[in-house]
Amino acid sequence: MDEIAADPSHPRYASLLMRYRLEAAAERGMLAGSAMIAHGRGEAFDYLLGERTTASATVACRQALAVLQAAKRPVLSVNGNVAALACDDMLRLADLFKCPLEVNIFYRTPERMEAILSYINERKKVLGLDVSVLGDAPNATIPGLKGPRAACHREGILESDAILVPLEDGDRCQALVAMGKDVVVIDLNPLSRSAKQATITIVDELSRALNTMLDLAATEGRLTIDEAYDHHAILEEGLTEILSGLNNA
Repeated sequence: MDEIAADPSHPRYASLLMRYRLEAAAERGMLAGSAMIAHGRGEAFDYLLGERTTASATVACRQALAVLQAAKRPVLSVNGNVAALACDDMLRLADLFKCPLEVNIFYRTPERMEAILSYINERKKVLGLDVSVLGDAPNATIPGLKGPRAACHREGILESDAILVPLEDGDRCQALVAMGKDVVVIDLNPLSRSAKQATITIVDELSRALNTMLDLAATEGRLTIDEAYDHHAILEEGLTEILSGLNNA
């Protein structure tokens, strides 16, 4: 989904590429009707960040990578927008951690699940990666949640001890934390319920955050968990950086 009629030298090429990926994913039936609205809201925060990975986001990426590396049963959770925007990088991370990637979506229909799963498996084959992709036959339920989004795989989300859930909704984040899991969220809005409730929140654009983690793993290998890491302080720094962008707009 990377064939885009825009010059890579365009100053906003990365943003245009993400928009194109969403358009292509929508045509494949991967997205919910609100997907574009959610992405646009994130872009607004990214403008204020200067469309860059901040110092506090890098600190959060380091801690997230360390926690996921140390986990005994890590899992990466994917929804429609994540599959559209950063499927390859999520697969690369899953391969790095030797863990499953599980599709779990808010507005679940058989058609959407099939569209997302088929796309991920296509990309997995192109990349030549041996990653377990779950989601087609959930056999467990996330405690405290109701409806289709509670469905999950026992060998994936249910039994995981650490989970990366980019672009998460607040209720599911809260339920996962209540289960005792280390929950890593990527969210451009530091004021969202997910951002506040997570164990670690990376206030950054999805693909940049994933690439930061992949680069850190490639250059520094296994990282050590920072026992003094302060989740709320990192969120405050992210908010300060956004407000600084607003004041300088």
